[in-house]
Amino acid sequence: MNSSIIRYVLGQVLKVEAMLLLLPCLIALIYQEQEGFAYLFVLICSLIVGIAATHKKPSNYVFYLKEGCVATSLSWIFLSIVGALPFVLTGEIPSFTDALFETISGFTTTGTSILSDVEALSKCNLFWRSFTHWIGGMGVLVFIMAILPLSGGSNINLLRAESPGPSVGKLVPKMKYTAQLLYGIYFGMTFIQVILLLFGNMSLFDSLTTAFGTAGTGGFGIKNDSFMSYSPYIQWVVTIFMILFGVNFNAYYFILLKQWKKIFKIEEVRCYFLIILASTGIIFANILHMFSNAATALRHAAFQVASIITTTGFSSVDFDKWPETSKTILVLLMFIGACAGSTGGGIKVSRFIILFKTVLKELHSYIHPRSVKKIKMDGKPVEHEVVRSINVYFITFIILFVASVFAVSLEGNGMVTSFTAVAATINNIGPGLELAGPTQNFSFFTPLSKYVMMFDMLAGRLELFPLLILLHPGVWKDFFKKRVQK
Repeated sequence: MNSSIIRYVLGQVLKVEAMLLLLPCLIALIYQEQEGFAYLFVLICSLIVGIAATHKKPSNYVFYLKEGCVATSLSWIFLSIVGALPFVLTGEIPSFTDALFETISGFTTTGTSILSDVEALSKCNLFWRSFTHWIGGMGVLVFIMAILPLSGGSNINLLRAESPGPSVGKLVPKMKYTAQLLYGIYFGMTFIQVILLLFGNMSLFDSLTTAFGTAGTGGFGIKNDSFMSYSPYIQWVVTIFMILFGVNFNAYYFILLKQWKKIFKIEEVRCYFLIILASTGIIFANILHMFSNAATALRHAAFQVASIITTTGFSSVDFDKWPETSKTILVLLMFIGACAGSTGGGIKVSRFIILFKTVLKELHSYIHPRSVKKIKMDGKPVEHEVVRSINVYFITFIILFVASVFAVSLEGNGMVTSFTAVAATINNIGPGLELAGPTQNFSFFTPLSKYVMMFDMLAGRLELFPLLILLHPGVWKDFFKKRVQK
C-alpha cells in the first residue's frame, strides 16, 4: 500500500479544514463572540499538523482504489474529529461523544442531532454546524481536487470512493476540471437559493445556513422547530431546491451545454421525479382532512416528500402524527434516496432501477431459457460487473442495517424507534419516528448506540465499502508490512 500518499492526502484535508474554520472565526468576530477563540485554536492546530504531514512529498503519487478508499475513509474520520473540537472547547456540547455525533451528522449530511435547544448555540457554532453540511455535500476530497489537484490520473479513485452512486466517471477529460465543474454548479445553485430566501425576508445569516443545509441535503436547522415557523414562500423555495440538489449533477452539466435531449434520456432522473409526484399525490390525499385547506396540505406533503427522498431531513410539520399510510411512504422513501451523483443519500434511485430490471431479466429467463437479454440504462447496456456490485451492495446494506438495528434495540426503546433511527442514520436522513421523530432528538441514546449510528452515518455517506475496507485485516497487514520493509 502507498502509505505516503495517504498521509499526504490526510495532510491536505487538515489544511483545507483549517482554511474552512476561518469562516466561523469571521462570524464570531462579526457577532463579537468569545467562542471564536476555540475555532482559532483548532484552526492553528489543524494547520500545523497538516503542514507537517505534507512537508515531505510522496515518492509515488499513483494510488489505486484500495488507497483511494482508505484515504477517503480516514479523511472523513479526521475531518469529523477535528470539526468536533470547537463544540467541546466552547462548552456548548461538552461531551466529546455528543460533539462527534453532531459533527459526523453534519459532514455526512445526515442532520440527526443530539441538541434539544438549537437556538441556544452561539452564532459561530450555528454557522459551523450548518456549514459542515455544505462541505460534506459535495465532498471535501472533490474540493481538494478542484483547488489542489494531485498529479497523475489515478485520483479518480478518490472521487469514486467519495461520490454517491453505483458508478462515477469524468464529466470532462481532466479530473481537476471535473471537480471544478461540480463545485461551480454546487456554488451557483447555493447562491441562487440564498438570493431567493433573502426575497422572502430571511436574514442573511438564516439564508446562508438554510442554503448550506439544503445544498448538502443535510437537515440541520437553526430553529428548534426546523421549518414549521417559516412562511409558505420559504418552505416552497426550500422544497424546490431540496429536489434540485437531489438530481444527478450530470443533468446540470448537460443543461450548461444545452444538450436537452440527453437530459430527458437520463432514466434515473425521470424515475426520481415520478416517485416524488406519486408520493406527494398519495400523501396529499391521505392528509387532506388534517389541514384547513388543500394548499397547506399540498405544501406539507411536497415538503416532507422532498425532504425525505433527498435525505435532507428538514420538517415543516410533525409528520409522526400523520396517518400510517403517509408514514409508511416516508419510511420507504428513506431507503430509496436521491439520484446517484447528487448530494443526497439513501440507496439511490439508479440502484433500484437496475435491481428491478435484474428481476425482470431473471423472470424472462425462466420463460425463455435460451434467450439472451441485456439490462440497459439510458439506452446503454449495463455491464455485468455493475450489476454484480449493486447486488453485493444490497446484501451488505441489509446485513449492516440488521446488525445496527439489533445493537440499538438492546436499549429497549421500541422497534419503531430503533428501526427508523438506524434507517435515518445509515441513509443520512435525520429524523425517524416516535422517540427519534422530527420534534425529538437523539440525546437519549447510550454512547454505544451513538457510536453504532456514527459508523452507520459514515458508511452510508461513503457507500459502505470505503469505510468497511478499514475493517479488513488485509489492508492493515499490507500497511504494516510496507512499514517494516522501510
